[in-house]
Amino acid sequence: MEKLFTAESVTFGHPDKLSDLIADSILDAYLEEDKDSKVACEVAISQNKVYIMGEVTSKCSPDIEKIVRGVINDVGYSKDELLFNGNTCDIIINISKQSPDIAQGVDKEDIGAGDQGIMYGYATNKTENYMPLALNLAHKLTKRLEIVRKENIITGLRPDGKAQVTLEENNNKNYVKAIVISCQHDEDKDLKLLKEEIIKYVLKEVIPKEYLTKDTLILINPTGRFVIGGPVADTGVTGRKIMVDTYGGLAHHGGGAFSGKDYTKVDRSAAYYARFVAKNIVASNLAEECEVRVAYAIGVSKPVMVDIETFNTNKIPVAKIKQIVLENFDFSPKNIIESLNLKNVKYAEVTKDYHFGNEKFPWEKIIKLI
Repeated sequence: MEKLFTAESVTFGHPDKLSDLIADSILDAYLEEDKDSKVACEVAISQNKVYIMGEVTSKCSPDIEKIVRGVINDVGYSKDELLFNGNTCDIIINISKQSPDIAQGVDKEDIGAGDQGIMYGYATNKTENYMPLALNLAHKLTKRLEIVRKENIITGLRPDGKAQVTLEENNNKNYVKAIVISCQHDEDKDLKLLKEEIIKYVLKEVIPKEYLTKDTLILINPTGRFVIGGPVADTGVTGRKIMVDTYGGLAHHGGGAFSGKDYTKVDRSAAYYARFVAKNIVASNLAEECEVRVAYAIGVSKPVMVDIETFNTNKIPVAKIKQIVLENFDFSPKNIIESLNLKNVKYAEVTKDYHFGNEKFPWEKIIKLI
């Protein structure tokens, strides 16, 4: 029976992803000087304005404007012709202290959850990094777009871009049914040449030949022209690419964003831990596919729910898997922070790698369960 899966990814020049990267760079700056900083930073970008908002309690005061301009310029928005320039854009900063009503539930020995909410972690044995294949391929396309632009392998590219992959699974074999790549370009870029270059230097470099067929639909800049992009064409907001940053919509998500939030926020830390647990269930061959679901009450350290879904791929009873999980994993925020060493993570680097699937991150490590 044919199954279809579609996932997308975006480049760092996409306004939403740029907002995430700025927020996490600000978070890193606070944590670098004060590991106990409490940070909830939101970023919105529109036209030539960058809005930095949120609540922070910290012993340090990093130069936020310098950080923001550095991130924007590094991503590639450093020329007036792009209509958004990190050197000259307006930066509006409105940051207050964390609410004492929240702090009283978090700032205690056992560390209560910073908010209520539901978090999900997912893993599958169909890929080496235990991530959905369609999402892996989409990420490879956008990462390659970044490389060919920065290394000038393809000239005339601009920072904004997207990729989308539709995968067809038939008789346990995977085929790419459709690929959509949208990449911002200079005004004078020859569009026919651009399509040829994207296929040659991006698509064929990262999509394995065995996934492509004569019927694979390839769409490069399907509207034809993509000169005006970035924050001038589309407002960017922190957390709006959360499906790109998790499982591409191929697993559930509780709705809480990651970027700009310190490790005490379970929106982030518990989602990382849920992935850690799901991956180890699959890596231990307890199931071929797994989704871990966890929920918290604000100020309470123990979760109000821990549940397991294996989509009928479990090798032992689900009740036994849940028992193994509860015996081997502690979902309290304090343990999550300590066991995953979250005080020492560089979160901007995590954002650059779309959070999951890279073994260099502590929530991707594999441990022996049985």
